[in-house]
Amino acid sequence: MKRHPGTEAVERKGWWRAHRFLLLRRLCQLSVLGLFLLGPWAGIWLIEGNLSSSLLFGTVPMTDPFALVQLLAAGHWPVLTAWLGALIVLVGYALLGGRVFCSWVCPLNPVTDTAGWLRRRLGLRQGSGLSSRLRYWLLATILVVPFIGGLVVWESVNPVSLLHRGLLFGMGWGWLLIAAVFLFDTFVVDRGWCGHLCPQGAFWGLVNKLRPLQVTAAGREHCTSCMDCYAVCPEPQILKGPVHGAKRGHGPEIKMTDCSHCGRCIDVCAEDVFSFTTRFAKKAEKK
Repeated sequence: MKRHPGTEAVERKGWWRAHRFLLLRRLCQLSVLGLFLLGPWAGIWLIEGNLSSSLLFGTVPMTDPFALVQLLAAGHWPVLTAWLGALIVLVGYALLGGRVFCSWVCPLNPVTDTAGWLRRRLGLRQGSGLSSRLRYWLLATILVVPFIGGLVVWESVNPVSLLHRGLLFGMGWGWLLIAAVFLFDTFVVDRGWCGHLCPQGAFWGLVNKLRPLQVTAAGREHCTSCMDCYAVCPEPQILKGPVHGAKRGHGPEIKMTDCSHCGRCIDVCAEDVFSFTTRFAKKAEKK
């Protein structure tokens, strides 16, 4: 019988340590959604709006920088509060790591994670012919289209925005798009949306370059090449150098902007190869 990723980690580290970052991410995603739902459901307006534009405690503006850039490309000049809100959000994610949004906040992440889990359970072939760089080309296209046409088109079909607004105010036809993403990831392309197509993830990947937090394979000399980390990582291409590239001069730090800081590699590794660190900490000795 085929062993599922993380089985050995559960046996050696215990269930909690083999799932802690996954559970903490789900708690964070539910907490963010819960804060938005408190208003329309209970009349407690700690935060008003949605992920694109919101107001915290009725005072602090928060604006999605990706949405603001699209407005600028379309020739619209946002109001001062939108600029301030975008700066607050941008600084926050720059300190944590831009793609923290993808794994710890994005409401679509549980959908694509479930698709990845189902794909593994069904034993479908991993890998695809799509480049992870495709999302950056889509990001460029999304910014060029409003520049030419003067209209922000993407936010009306963005699955991330549609799902969040739908959970708050009702989905309508948007469920069809979410279902399409799930089926695409499950049966067509492994990690198709988050790993290859999502332009919002590409935007946060650019912000990721500023991150102080990173994952390191400091214990890579203990790696047994079980490949569990590759199986669960939403961006497996980032692991090759840090884990198996010591002889080629690769350091253990996962520096690539595609890392979403999800922590699943830390969870499922029975040998404790991975850990979180900062760019300011003393670099792990290259093995």
